[in-house]
Formats: sequence, C-alpha cells, structure tokens
Amino acid sequence: MCWRRRWSVADGTIPPAAEVRPAAPVAEPRRRGWPASLGGRTAFWLILALMLVQAAGLTIHALDRVDLQRFIQAREIAGRAFGAWRTAVLAPSDRREQMLSDLDLPEGLSVELEDHPAVRSGAPPPPPDVVRLFRLDLLNSGPQRLRPREVRLGPDLPGGVRVAMRLPDGQWLNIRIRMPPPRPWHSTTFLAAFVLMTVAAMLLILGAVARLMRPVRLLAAAADRLGRDVNAPPMDETGPSEVATAARAFNLMAERIRRFVADRTQMLAAIGHDLRTPITRLRLRAEFMDDDEQRRKMLSDLDEMEQMIAATLAFARDDAAAEPASPLDLAALCRTVADEAADAAPECAEAVCYDGPERLTVRARPVAMKRAVANLVTNALKYGGAARIHLSRAENGLVRLVIEDDGPGIPESELEAVFAPFRRLEGSRNRETGGTGLGLTITRNILRAHGGDVVLRNRAGGGLSAIATLPG
Repeated sequence: MCWRRRWSVADGTIPPAAEVRPAAPVAEPRRRGWPASLGGRTAFWLILALMLVQAAGLTIHALDRVDLQRFIQAREIAGRAFGAWRTAVLAPSDRREQMLSDLDLPEGLSVELEDHPAVRSGAPPPPPDVVRLFRLDLLNSGPQRLRPREVRLGPDLPGGVRVAMRLPDGQWLNIRIRMPPPRPWHSTTFLAAFVLMTVAAMLLILGAVARLMRPVRLLAAAADRLGRDVNAPPMDETGPSEVATAARAFNLMAERIRRFVADRTQMLAAIGHDLRTPITRLRLRAEFMDDDEQRRKMLSDLDEMEQMIAATLAFARDDAAAEPASPLDLAALCRTVADEAADAAPECAEAVCYDGPERLTVRARPVAMKRAVANLVTNALKYGGAARIHLSRAENGLVRLVIEDDGPGIPESELEAVFAPFRRLEGSRNRETGGTGLGLTITRNILRAHGGDVVLRNRAGGGLSAIATLPG
C-alpha cells in the first residue's frame, strides 16, 4: 500500500482535459463592468436615474440662481448708480469729485466726472432687456431739480451699458455698468451637502435593493438545498404577498417531488417483493429438473434476476435517502475504502494506492459518500486491475477526487452513456464479470446530490480515470 501526501495536475498524471467542474447554467455573455446579479443591475439603474434626476435638478437650480443673482445685482447697481448721480447733483462743485471717489460702488459699476460725455451723440441705444433690467427708464422720473439736463445711453461690450448725464454746471457724469459674471455654486457648503446627499441616497438604494433581492436569494438557496436533499425543510411563507406566493408554490413543488419519489420507491419495492415469490418458486422447480446443464443455466438466470432486483431497490432507496449531511474527513474515507478494497482483493493489493492530504473535510452524507467512492474503486479494480486514488483541493475551492486504473479504457462515444441505468459495455466490462449496470448511475446521483459530479476520461498512456468533484 502506498501513501503519498502531495499530488497535482502539473505532474502529468492527469491530462488537462480531465479538469471537471460542476455543471452550471448557461449565462448570457457578460460585458466588462456590467453587474452580473439582478440586484446589482437594479441598483445600477436606480443610481443612474438618481444621478440624472440630480443633474436635472441642479441645472434648474443653477438657472434659477443665475436669474435671481442677475436681478439682485441689477437692482443694486441701478440703485447705486442713481445714488452716485444724486451725490454729484447735490455736492458742491469743488467737492463733487472727492465725494464721488469716496462712494462704495459694487462690482460692475464705475463712475467718472468728465467734461465730455462717454456716449457720442447718435450712438445706438442699448438692448431693451438691459434697459428693463437696470430700470434706466426711471432716470427722468425724479424731482425736477434732480433730473439730468441731458441723458445719453449707449451699449458697452460685453453686455454692458454706458450712461452719460449732464450736470447743471455743464459737467458730465459718465456711468459704466457691467453685469458681474454669475456664480451659481458660490455657497461654500454646497459641494459637501451635495456629496453627502448623494452618498446617503446611494446607501439607501443599495440597502433597499439588497432587501428586495433577499427573497430571490432565499429562493435560490432553497432550490439548491432541494437539489441536494429532497427532504430539505420548506421555505418560510411569510413576507410580501408576491414572496409568500412564490414560497408556497416552491413548497408545493417540493412536496410533489417528494411524493413522486416516495411513490416510485414504494412501487419499486412492491414490484421487488412480488417478484421474489415467483423467483423462489422457479428456483424450487429448477431443483427438480433432470438436465443438470439446464438446471445450472436456469439457476444462474434466477440469481441474476435477484441481483438486478436488489440493485434496483438500492438505487431507488438511495434517491430518497434521508441521511443527514455532516462534516466528513474525505481523506480518511478514501484510505478506508482503499484498505477494504485491498483486503477484498489480495491479488491486487499492491495496485491500490492513495495519494493526497492527511485530512480534507467536506460536508457530506457519510454512508452515501462511502458507497460512491467504493463503487469507483471497485470498478477500477474489477475492470482495470488497479485503483490509484488521488485527492486534492483545486484552486477554485472544489475538492477533486481522481481514481485511475490500467484497463483497456472505454470508447469515447460511450464515456457518458455508461452512466445510464443498466448500461453495460461489451469486452472486459460485460455481464459475465458481474454487475447490473447501476453502480456508476448510483455514484453520479450521490455526487450530484452533494452538488458535485463525476465523469470518465481515457488516459493518454492507457487506462481510465474517474474524476469526481465536490464543493469544498
């Protein structure tokens, strides 16, 4: 008996084509950066909608803020301009310039006291919207003594206006008005508030989506449990009406599946029980036959019928097994199976070999898992003359169990067909060497019930490899 602890695919003992993973549903092609889950996609679209709504809201807010700023600034500039004119009219001539220079003027407004107007005669008038915005129509609406002797208006690029008003002594007060650039995001706390609101909204969206997707995850987990164990506990039927309806439908489906399995098992057990009686009668009658050769053939056929009935019943019972799953040291189980196989076939004891870790724990049904491993080892010894067991944990977290033999292998077209019930091949794997054709079927059913699978591959150097995988 050989015991080694390290083994990998890289040593060449297993061809790369033998890599096996549990069957997975065909999924749509994934685009880079695109969420794979329903919850992720829902959150993505909700966050995108939030960003678009926020962008539209901020745009409307900015436009409104700009209009309000323009209105306030225009009223302030117009009021200060009228105040400057009033100061120039009421101030003594020798102090007029000094008093104008002392005025606190807002941005966009400048006044100058000159002997010539800043607007030439016949200049085009400013745009009507500028006249309305700065209320230039009110220049001649005050008391008579405060009205300018002459007013000239003209445009001032970009978007401004020049006003020249003649004082009573002949001097001109030239006013230049320009609108300051708008500042829609002038608030110092705006950016922090915006980021805080966005983060809070995204967290709420992610939390709400996770809560909404929880029933879907629970349904997927329940379906996975049902696939591993037909007697898995039912789903909780509480929650929103749609969730409760889906849970009731799932529980009803699971109950129908259990009833179908139980009815089939009961039917097969009844058939097996009913067949044993005529088989026993035929065996007794065969003993009274005078022809020894015919008696031997008849007894052989009856033995084969009994073996097939027993195997069929065992197959049905395994499908409906209620053995609970528990932590199992798969390495110790493989060594035990190897020891028992070597004891049962002393002539092949040297060809039975385990290669793997000292301990490897998985969650499985111990009796069913031992039966599956024993079936593979027995087939390897019976049909291949050797059983080399390799156990390892793959990089993707799966547990990988490979059993090699030195037999003639199987035609490529039959590698999958041999897992069908009662399917036996000619040559070295025929009825004369024993077996009813259910061993591999039972093994695959057990492994798939645990969330794994098993396949067969011909080895490059001759022989066959049975490759089983299990969730780690």
